Amino acid sequence: MNIILTQPSATPVIQALRSLGYNAGTAIADLVDNSIDAKASKIVLEFKYLRNDGAIIISDNGSGMDEEMLQMAMNIGSKDPRENRQPNELGRFGMGLKTASFSLGKRLSVLTKYNGDYAQRCWDLDHVSQCNEWQLFTKIPDEIKELMIDIEGDSGTVICIDKLDRFMGAGTENAIHTQSFFTKVRRIHNHLEFVFHSIIEHNNVQIILNENVLDPWDPFMTKHPSTLEGETQVFNINGNRIIAKYYVLPHASFLNEQEYKRAGGNRGWRDHQGFYIYRENRLLHYGDWLGMLQKDTSSQLARIRIDLPNTADDDWQVDIKKSAVIPPDNAKIRLESIAKFVRKISRDIFYFRTQGAHSNQTFKGSLNTWELSGSDEGLRFILNRNHPMLTEIQNRIDDETSKLLNMYLKFVQLGSPSNIIDSPKVAEEIIQMVTDAMKDLVIQFSSTLIKLHVVQNQQQLLDALITQPAFDGLNRITLKSIVEEASISYE
Repeated sequence: MNIILTQPSATPVIQALRSLGYNAGTAIADLVDNSIDAKASKIVLEFKYLRNDGAIIISDNGSGMDEEMLQMAMNIGSKDPRENRQPNELGRFGMGLKTASFSLGKRLSVLTKYNGDYAQRCWDLDHVSQCNEWQLFTKIPDEIKELMIDIEGDSGTVICIDKLDRFMGAGTENAIHTQSFFTKVRRIHNHLEFVFHSIIEHNNVQIILNENVLDPWDPFMTKHPSTLEGETQVFNINGNRIIAKYYVLPHASFLNEQEYKRAGGNRGWRDHQGFYIYRENRLLHYGDWLGMLQKDTSSQLARIRIDLPNTADDDWQVDIKKSAVIPPDNAKIRLESIAKFVRKISRDIFYFRTQGAHSNQTFKGSLNTWELSGSDEGLRFILNRNHPMLTEIQNRIDDETSKLLNMYLKFVQLGSPSNIIDSPKVAEEIIQMVTDAMKDLVIQFSSTLIKLHVVQNQQQLLDALITQPAFDGLNRITLKSIVEEASISYE
């Protein structure tokens, strides 16, 4: 087969890479991802205003790179996104270092240290455009090196982005002034506190921006006593383990002015409702219902956290900027059910302040009688055993009556239409394999029916058991073997 090897012209490709749709916040977050992947525990960002230009410097105490690793990192498209990655790894395409940097400025310099040895590289897009070739400098200009922080210890990395034409209009007639420059920096500070809040809280990573330590912004107000926190739900979507947990924020009357303002975030309460999609503890997307439902005022207290592994990137169509996702269709069914459930709680609290009834007690869940189970085996529902009315009933009755009530509720739950709609058909001629838990349930129910004189013999008992939705998966001969093995008395 005859082939011709072609190489894309550098200038048009570079301009295309600069126009992927980053904003300043998403670009800086993408660069911080590299430091986190390098296992850095301290990441320092500096934004310097230098009259008609500026410099963005990011340093970390991570693992650093040797010459070969750095060259690979500076290549355009240095990683196949289809390759398996390490758990917690944030990078995917091997593009973020370059594309994020180029969306801010025209020169990227990297100085790195690995086992005590330094390596350096520099992309200058003015030079690339001039020669129209992928010419990468092996030395950083002296005036840029002077701006870069010295690397302490045996390893670490410093990057510097200058010629900030996109970030501040450097080199153009529209260069922004000092106040506008640092206003943008303040917005980036807030964005990073949000995007990395879970990593800062749980991974012992410190991020410092212009000498200010980032204070993680928790959109779920998990530490507020009036926040309603749902149970963790786990389900399997196309082989990936997805974790969902909902939060309903307190009614405004339960917050002081500072709490209310901070919880509103950068967009305000109404525009922070909806799904919050995290990948390896890093926020990817937030503040909407992913096209499934419309935003409304009464749902503004509802926020749902969804955690994905990095193996789900293709399935959820995570974009190169790590700022947008599209869930697969079979995930939308589960997510929409959760969303409707949580929005109902939000409306109850927003209009009727139902949190007030639980202000002096720990309350997780809702006033709904049914909850999603989080089972991997289809969409199933369970009774809300934390419902305050049920709790009050349990407090008023004796132990024997309580056991009877719980047995009844268990069969109400197992017999709900949503749980039996896909009940399997079973063969009658074989004794089936049954779990110990199911055996116990059959025996408990049988004993209760006999104690209440609902049945008087084995024939009547088997007739009753076979009609129970809870036992739809068991045939008559299996039920009979369980009953006889337990030596149940009918007197």
